Formats: sequence, C-alpha cells, structure tokens
Amino acid sequence: MSTPTVYDVAEQSGVSIATVSRVYRNPDSVRASTRERVLAAGRELGYVPSGSARGLASRTTGVLGLYFPDIHDAVAESVPTADDTELTLYADQVIRGMERAARQHGYALLIAAAHAERVSEQLAEVAGRVDGLALLAQTGIASEDLEVISRRLPVVMLAGDRDSDHDHIEVANFDGQLELTRHLIADHRLRRLAFIGGPSDSPDGEARFRGFQAAHLEAGLPLPRQPDARGDLTQDAGRRAVEGLLDLPGQRPQGLVLANDQMAVGALHALASHGISVPGDMAVTGFDGIPLSRVVRPALTTVRQPMGRLGQEAVELLVARIADRQRVSVERVLPVTLMRRASCGCATQ
Repeated sequence: MSTPTVYDVAEQSGVSIATVSRVYRNPDSVRASTRERVLAAGRELGYVPSGSARGLASRTTGVLGLYFPDIHDAVAESVPTADDTELTLYADQVIRGMERAARQHGYALLIAAAHAERVSEQLAEVAGRVDGLALLAQTGIASEDLEVISRRLPVVMLAGDRDSDHDHIEVANFDGQLELTRHLIADHRLRRLAFIGGPSDSPDGEARFRGFQAAHLEAGLPLPRQPDARGDLTQDAGRRAVEGLLDLPGQRPQGLVLANDQMAVGALHALASHGISVPGDMAVTGFDGIPLSRVVRPALTTVRQPMGRLGQEAVELLVARIADRQRVSVERVLPVTLMRRASCGCATQ
C-alpha cells in the first residue's frame, strides 16, 4: 500500500491541498468544521505531513530556531567535578515562552545549545533548517558568521550585544540593579556590598554592574571599580566566589549582590556551610527571578525579568521580519520588577 499524500487527504475531505497544508501548519486559520473533516481524513488514511516536502514546495521550513550558550559545556571543561544535573533555568524560561508563541503562529521550534569548539559549524547547521533564528546571550559568535547567517534569514538578538543591523530585545538590566542596590543601601542601611559578576564579555552582566555602581554614587559611597569576583553564572560558580571572598582578610561585606539567581543560590549554600546567617549576618540578592528563587530558604530577593516574554517577543519579531525583510530594525527594552524577599531582610513577596 502506497504512502498517503496531501493530495489523497484533499480528495477525501473535499478541500484544496492548500487548505490541508493550513490545517496541519496553522490550524487556527481554518474553520473548525473544515479542520475536523481534514484531520479525520488524515487519520483514516494514516497521513503524516512531510516537513521536507512542504519546504520544497514553499521554500520555507515552518520552523524557527533558538541558539543559546551551553553553560554545562563550559562548566565541564573548567570544573570537572561540577554537578552536571544543574539546569540552565534562565534559558528554560525563555524557551517555554518562545515555544508557546511559535506554536500560536504555526511554527515548530528548533532548540540548539552552542558548543564552544564548533560554533560556526553548528550555527550553519541550525540556520539551514529554520526560517528565522533567535540568538540568546551569544558572545562567542564571530561577526563574519553572523553576517553570513543574517543575509540568509531573519535574526533577532536576545540579551546580548546591540547592533543596528538586527532586531534586538533586552531587559532593563541597569535600572533593575540600580533599584535593588538602592534598596539595600537606603532601606537596610548596608554600606559594604560586594558584587559577584558574570563573565566580563556579558553585556547584561556589565549593565547590572553599572547599575550597582550608580547606586553607590547616588549614596555618596566609594565607587566600586570592578566586581569583587566573577563566575560563569552557575550555582557552583556562586559557591566558589563566596568561598574566595570569605578567605580574604579584612571586614566581610554586609551584603552580596550577585549577577544572577543561580549564582545567588550557590552563595546561600556556601554561607550556610560556614554558619553565616542570611540575612542576619549577611544579605544576599540575585537577578532574573527564576522559579527556584522563590523556593530556596531564605527566599531570594531578586530582580524579576520577563524571561518568557523575551521568547514571545522574539517570535513576534521573527514572524514580522519573515513577512517583510526590509522593515527597519527594532530595539526593545522590557521592564523588570524588584522582588523584596527574606534574603535581604524583607518579608517575602
């Protein structure tokens, strides 16, 4: 028995092949009664839509891509004993938002985690399979690779370097960190704060450090010239950074301000292992608002950014760019929210 085709489904359900294609690619665009008739015919015939055939006919894939850093890859190289079960919780939230929005527009989502040794090759592979590509916090992509890819398909940059050639979405990193640090200084009367940053080539992390600096300037406190420590944004990095700070001579800081929540959770574990009470002996704050920040004890004071909305906005920009490649590039800055919780001495929100 031959494999059923889109023509067989169209003939049995009494519709055009274009309608069959819309039912399987974007079902909400077809009247419910027609959609059910087509799906019933497909089930009866055992029809499975062919993505490759559809792509040959329309020169599209019906797929959007998300390419993001593989933190585990970097951690495994630098810290062989690191816990490889640690989730990339920030990226997970962005992926969820992007997947929902892609589905609503009739697209599938292809997700790829970057591996440092084969970025160019892997990026080309992904780009060849999608109609548009979102790059999340990418600092390791060569400019020539990005230029080649963006000539072939729409690209949107998420939480990375700005440039005038591509659509770009970020959150208000500077404003969020400024508000959080003001809160520690003005409301909790903390004067000795240590900042644990991310990699020096992270635009988001550097913007957060500038917000930390600005709060010190406003309060007339000595200006921190650089982060007190840096980490790779994982819990293990937060633990190691705190261990290093505790080993330094002199007064301990009254509060630790970490560039993201995962490092802040690691800091909480490190302080607990040394018998240092949070917030009694030392305040701890993060940035991102991942779900884990609510359930650790004490609950983590943080700046919540709309991670799911980052993914949703990426899809909207890619879909618009697919429809009109000549439109002017767009820059969006999404608002953030300070979440005052127990780790800084506030009641949990």
